[in-house]
Parts: sequence; structure tokens; C-alpha cells
Amino acid sequence: MKTVVFKEHGGIDKLTHTDMEKPKISPYEVLVKVKACALNHLDIWVRQGLPGIEIPMPHILGSDVAGEVAEIGMEVKNFRAGDKVLIAPGVRCRKCVYCITNNDSMCNSFKIMGFQVQGGYAEFAKAHVDNIIPVSNKFSFEEWAAIPLVFITAWHMLITRGQLKPGENVLIHAAGSGIGSAAIQIAHLAGARVITTARGKEKLEKAKQLGADEVIDYSKEDYVGNVRLLTNNKGVDLIFEHIGPDTWDKNLQCLTKGGRMVVCGATSGPTTTIDIRSLFMKQHAIIGCYMGSKKELLDILNLVELGKLKPVVDSVFSLKEAAAAQQKMLNRENFGKIVLKI
Repeated sequence: MKTVVFKEHGGIDKLTHTDMEKPKISPYEVLVKVKACALNHLDIWVRQGLPGIEIPMPHILGSDVAGEVAEIGMEVKNFRAGDKVLIAPGVRCRKCVYCITNNDSMCNSFKIMGFQVQGGYAEFAKAHVDNIIPVSNKFSFEEWAAIPLVFITAWHMLITRGQLKPGENVLIHAAGSGIGSAAIQIAHLAGARVITTARGKEKLEKAKQLGADEVIDYSKEDYVGNVRLLTNNKGVDLIFEHIGPDTWDKNLQCLTKGGRMVVCGATSGPTTTIDIRSLFMKQHAIIGCYMGSKKELLDILNLVELGKLKPVVDSVFSLKEAAAAQQKMLNRENFGKIVLKI
């Protein structure tokens, strides 16, 4: 099968379009003919290498897979060849207390497709039947692929962990990112007042179309001052943080007393500092978030089918253009998801 792999960590030049053997499935697995695979910033981090984490090599990236069932294991009863499906990106044990209580990403054996296991930058991908989810013809394969990872993570951050309530002020960074465009919709649906940052008039307008109430061009304006102004100097109740040290200190200046900051990423770097005195005097809560559960994904897909949430696709590349697609993400030229069409 055709695939894009890397054999060692490094830059986008390490990505190679090549042939590999088609995956073999066990009795409880399903082989999916990949039609589309969306990019995530996770792909960049995995390619570059994460300290202390070993991954299978040569490695196939790609957490968000949409396609058709190609083969089923002998114990799989509820799918047939040709079925239109998504692969849930979180691989869980399905037996521990965390999995049973829908806290999948706390499972000790939790893995993410395209990260600790092989992913979807390929003509075929396999997964346990538990991870196979049927989808309708409401959207294209490219649109379905644009949903899973970012919507699960944004929902887990805002709703499950952040406990966002109607009428609260929420600050969402990077409206143009895949996760930012998902978070704006979820926060709007939750009844919050959505304040978001982006760069450039076009992205700000698109953010408003998704449900943002207030938009700030971070390249031209001081977002701290704007947030204080927009909230009558109170600050926001919840901050959706996935940038890292570039925004960390300013975020805490935007947060109201007793406010929460949910954190899922570190695009600008892995380390930062904090004034502990301010943390306890203002009674802030900083909440770590790591993807989410299959249950959350199913809830999201139901809302998508009802038209209350929608995938946002920026652009589509061919599989052999994976390096160019990643470079576009690195350049922050996208609004929404970049997708590979297989």
C-alpha cells in the first residue's frame, strides 16, 4: 500500500512517500480503506520527537481517519465491507475503572492512533472493532475526518473538565486552528460568551461565522487589555489554552478571580513559569486535559448529525503532499482542518 512514513525524527524532509505492507488484522479488528486523514499539530510533535516516548518505526502519522470497511476479522459481526466509518483515535483497554467510567484517556494503556500506534497517512489502517464508528452520508470523507481529535479534545476541555456554563465568558486562542474552530462552536452551543483571538481580518470574520461574540487580532492588539475591557475589568471565567509559554502569563492576567484555565497543548514550547502567590491569592484553577473518551466522541457525532456542530475544512492535499500540508500548518495559514485525501 502507498503510505507516508518517517524513519527518524526531524523536519518535514523526513517524511517519505513509499510502499509498505498492508496491515494484517486479528479476529477482533477491522481493516479500513482510508479515504481521508486529517492533520493535527500532534503530527508535528510526533515527527519532531517527544522526550522519553518511543514510537514504532518506520512510523505512520495520522489520528483522524475516515474511510470504508475493507476487511473484517472473523469475530466482527456488526460491520460489512463497504460500510462508511470513522476510526475513534483513542485506543483504550476497555476493562479498567477509567474506561468503564468513560475516562478513557486516564487508562494506563491509553494510546492515540498515529502517535503510539500506526496511523492513517496510508491507503489502509486497522483498528479494534471498538474503535470503528459508522457514519452517514451527511458529509464527505474529508469532512468526517476533520472531526474526531479536535472536537473530542475541545469538548473534554470545555464541557467535561472546564464545566463551562451558560453566560460565562470564555477566551479561546487561535480561532484558525483546528481545535480553535471546534472550541468556538462548542462554547457557543454551551451558551457562553465567546472571545477569541486570531491573526488577520479573514480569520476573525470566519470566527464570527462559527459563533464567536468578540474577536481580537493578536498580531495588532493587546489581547489582555481587550479582554479586560470586554469584561468590565473582571476577566474571563474560563481560558482555552493550547499555545504554551507565548500566552501563559498573559492568560493569567485575563482570568477572573476563581477562574479556570484548561490546558491541552504546548505549541510554543513545553516549559513556563508561574507566580505561585498569584495562583493561590486569586484562587485560579489550572486543569490539564488529554484528548477525551469515545463516549464524548459519540455525543459530538450526534450533535454533528443534528446540525449543531460542523466540521471545518480549510484545504485538501493528496497523500504524497503530506509534507506540504504539514508546512502549511506550521505556517499557520489555515482556518480549520487540513486534510489528506487518500
